[in-house]
Amino acid sequence: MKLSHLRQIVDFMQGVKHINAIHRIGDSVIKIVFDRDNVFYFNMQKGNAYISKCKNEVRRSKVYNAPFDVILSKRFNRAQVDSIELYKGDKIIRMKASISGAYKSESTWLQFEFTGKTTNVIILDENEVILEALRHVDAFSSYRIIKVGQELVAPPALPFEPKEYPLDDVEVFLLETCEKEQSQRLRSLQKQKAAFITKKLQKLERLYAKLDDEVVLTQEVEQLQHYGNLVLSNLHNIKPYQSVLKLQDYDGSVVEVEIDPKISVPSRYSDYLFRRAKKSKQKVKNLYIERESLAGKIKHLKHFLDIIEKAKDVASINLLFPPRQQMKKEKPNESYDVFWVEGYKILLGKSEKGNIALLENSRAKDIWFHMRDRPSAHVIVVTDKKNIPESVIHEAAGLCVDFTMFENGTYLVDYTQRRNVAIQDGANVHYVDYKTVDIIKY
Repeated sequence: MKLSHLRQIVDFMQGVKHINAIHRIGDSVIKIVFDRDNVFYFNMQKGNAYISKCKNEVRRSKVYNAPFDVILSKRFNRAQVDSIELYKGDKIIRMKASISGAYKSESTWLQFEFTGKTTNVIILDENEVILEALRHVDAFSSYRIIKVGQELVAPPALPFEPKEYPLDDVEVFLLETCEKEQSQRLRSLQKQKAAFITKKLQKLERLYAKLDDEVVLTQEVEQLQHYGNLVLSNLHNIKPYQSVLKLQDYDGSVVEVEIDPKISVPSRYSDYLFRRAKKSKQKVKNLYIERESLAGKIKHLKHFLDIIEKAKDVASINLLFPPRQQMKKEKPNESYDVFWVEGYKILLGKSEKGNIALLENSRAKDIWFHMRDRPSAHVIVVTDKKNIPESVIHEAAGLCVDFTMFENGTYLVDYTQRRNVAIQDGANVHYVDYKTVDIIKY
């Protein structure tokens, strides 16, 4: 971001008096709510740092609880803004805020450094000592050590006189920056995630296309059983060690049947044919299960693609791809998906098998979701005995609709505690004491 633009944005911010809320909404994005009309997003990504204001609220991708976030909240939530300045004429914005306690007032500096590769957010006490930072830097990486407890060294003065780039309207510039950056990020993420899902989808579709035909296999079972019975009827005409049997059928015609030449005893020819018939019959049964399973997985991935293509913001896509849990010994259940919204765990059944698994493994106070009066994916929000925010309820109901319906429209989703849901047969249930939420699918 240009120094000239930062200077004009700092001037634009001079009217704010309080920080009502502050938190990270992305790995490198900090949201500051000064008041209803002044909500700023500081994207501190290295090499592409910028400030923006957005017409629509940008949702957080997850809840951050790192030491940096704890200090950020403690020192700046509901704090009074004492000053906002451009530090030493460089691309560094400094905010001084104070919180008044019972006995004293405590002041803290929040420093945003828009300096290319060294882009950072640093929290300092009144003595310039680092309390926390978005990125820690050791002595091997830079002469400016960014470490808790260290005194912050000021950056060197700029070796040139920066040019001025006047803005006609700072607020319009901030809104356009948000729209442009969000649009670019959304398109890039859509392309990346769609390619990932499409690759998985094509693999499953190839497997589905290679499945044997149930009709052909069924005919093969009937034919092998028929040949086995013919062998029993023609035992007196069969010689040992034959590879091809010529048998007289019940209508008087002659049929040729290939046999394993290693079989020496004619009476075992029929056993050989009946075993093959039994094996093919079992294959028909398993084929149906496999076909149903693959069809369910293919449909589920198509819903994924549909949601990605229709996503209105980056958060909607990030919701579908939560970070992998590290050091987790327990193997995840592949019959349902796991999502995270505002720190709440949401489970979604991929198929009837997944829906049954959710019903059987969820707890009494978990919240269960299902579309009204139609088959749908089952969704469970794990509550841990907490009250669920309306935003999480709406998100869970939206997932229920998105992974059931391709068509746009308004749909009703019922939800209730799992204890109010009685399993009837498989994933079919009866439920009471429920509430309903309207979900509009665009």
